[in-house]
Amino acid sequence: MGYFLRLLLLLSTCVAFSLVAGVSTLQAAAGNWSIFVWCFCFVMTLIILIVELCGLQSRLHLSWDGFLITCASCATFLCLSGSIVFATAWIQLLPHSPFGDHAIAVTAFSSLVSVAYATEVVWTCAQSGEFSCSVLTLPGLLHRLEIFVACVIFAFISSPHLYVHQPALEWCVAVYSICFLLSAVTLLLNWYNWDNRLPVPLVHLGLTLLSALLYASAVVLWPLYQFNGEFGGQPQRSSDVSCRDKLTSYICTWDQRLAVAVLTAVNLLIYVVDLVDLARRFFYQLLRLCTRPPDSLLLSVETSSPSSVVL
Repeated sequence: MGYFLRLLLLLSTCVAFSLVAGVSTLQAAAGNWSIFVWCFCFVMTLIILIVELCGLQSRLHLSWDGFLITCASCATFLCLSGSIVFATAWIQLLPHSPFGDHAIAVTAFSSLVSVAYATEVVWTCAQSGEFSCSVLTLPGLLHRLEIFVACVIFAFISSPHLYVHQPALEWCVAVYSICFLLSAVTLLLNWYNWDNRLPVPLVHLGLTLLSALLYASAVVLWPLYQFNGEFGGQPQRSSDVSCRDKLTSYICTWDQRLAVAVLTAVNLLIYVVDLVDLARRFFYQLLRLCTRPPDSLLLSVETSSPSSVVL
């Protein structure tokens, strides 16, 4: 089943990219984000398939099922966003193009990739025999949403002219990068099964608190320096020259700034929810340890390993 899904993913991403690459009009509609998503998913799936065919996963000191679930769940969000971006751009800007059949086929194959990745997540969870798959839990879903939103933000700030003229905006870009790396560290703690070596609940709580504080600064500074005229911003969309010609750039500079501002607020909200959930469960576990009788507490320390937060 796993090999069949990966072959289907390779075929679907290859077809979607090939249809877009063969028509320049479709390339303008797809943009860098959708093309990057399809290429990235194709390469990632190919590497995973080669590793499994060669039997190299047993030599990697990590939870292979957890790695597959994380990759598939993130790829599900990425391909879904790529499908939505491509379909929206095509409907709004090029509805009467003669390549309508190609556009429908690209959207269909890209959507099929999202469904296949979601199927792989469910299948891997069932195959691993775990009753509570990490991606199906609230902490696992929130953590992957944080990474996904950060990836979308990186797609919108791929043009340096959006932030190089202001140190405050450069700080915002640094915030996005730092928080993304912190999320990657949290995933590594889970993949390499370090939950018995480090106080992962406390580490995860601290990293999430730091990320929430950093995003709180970005959610203030980015709109302030992008849309406030006193700080060199553009409060009106009509003042942006790039927004007047939709055929050359279907997402103009002002729209990119607005998208980053919205996504920053969304990711901050996700971090806050994650932080509240982590704090609630951490203090609940701490309260249980404090209220245990001394004999049962000593017995639990000797017979069990430290509990960890499922990512």
